[in-house]
Parts: sequence; C-alpha cells; structure tokens
Amino acid sequence: MKTYRVRFSAALDPAEGDPLDDFQFPWLDRPCPRTVFSAVSDGETFAFRFEVEDLDLVLDASEDPDAAVLGSDRVELFFATTPDLGTPYYGAEMDPRGGVYDYEAVYHRRFDDTWRFPGLVFAGEFFEGGYRLSGRIPLAVLRDLGCLKEGKMTAGVYRAEFSHGPDGVVQDWISWIHPGTETPDFHVPGSFGTFVFE
Repeated sequence: MKTYRVRFSAALDPAEGDPLDDFQFPWLDRPCPRTVFSAVSDGETFAFRFEVEDLDLVLDASEDPDAAVLGSDRVELFFATTPDLGTPYYGAEMDPRGGVYDYEAVYHRRFDDTWRFPGLVFAGEFFEGGYRLSGRIPLAVLRDLGCLKEGKMTAGVYRAEFSHGPDGVVQDWISWIHPGTETPDFHVPGSFGTFVFE
C-alpha cells in the first residue's frame, strides 16, 4: 500500500507539504495532465491543496447541485474507516467553483448522498491552464468518523478529468494508485493508500 506523509506545519500551509505528483490514468495508456496534491497538519486541522493542469475545463451548468459537480472537472478525497471498505468510508468530490458531492458509503457502491461532510471547507481558484483547490478538515472530525487512528488514515486521492469531444463530454479518471480493476472504479480497496501524520 502506498504511503503519503502528512507533514507538520504550524502555519497550516499546504505549500510546506510533500508534493504528491505520481498520478496516472489507470485505464488509459498515456500520461495524465499534471496533478499535484499536498497536505499538512498543525495537530488540529488537516489542510490540503490540489494544483491541476486543465486546458479544457468542463463545468456542468445543471441546476441540481450534485449533478453539476458530477458533470464537472473535479478533485476527490476518500477517507476510510477500514482498508477493506466493509465499514463506512467518506467521499468529498469537489469542483473548482465550490460545489461538492459528499457522501458516506460502504463497499461496494452503497451510497448515502444525503450525508454531509462535517467541518469541510474549501475554495477553488482558476488560473490560465488550470485550477487550484485548497481546503481544510478538523482532525477531530476525522477521528470522530473513525478514519484517523493513531496518526494514520486510509485515504484515496483522485481526479475526474473531463474534456469536450466531437460527440460530447469525454470522461477520464486519474488516481494516485492504480485500483487494479479492468474497468474504471475508485470505490474499491485497491485504490486507497495510507496517510501518515507527523
């Protein structure tokens, strides 16, 4: 299982974290656009940042908030209570406009999308050629959910990469870890790694 070290930062600045940049298209035979994730903690809060290269942003205009997020370019974090996902895990799929599709789930793909991620705050920022998304979650929330235990957390880091094609929007999927499935699916134990907190 891959490991990412969440560095201590008194300033709670994700720029002080280790850059996680070995993302891939698990189901495509080509390099993925630049995606960098970093995270830090000050002992009370988990702070994270995604920096994303995206030359063809897709932002769904649906009036339904969940559909708008699911139809848009976005980044995703999953936090599990057990590595086999047999007990609840929690997802936050965030678009750079500030929309979030959050849920509690149990393997395989049994979702409760009425659930809301307590304490999650984030904001996106567009720049030429992509976007940046930064957020925070109180460590107390991650502990209360049963995800953060003894300084470790089972977590997944992903990106939904959409683009405009001649026949409509094309959806591709980017992950820190190859889930080991033949068809696209992040909601499997193999897509998760371990976050180790300093």
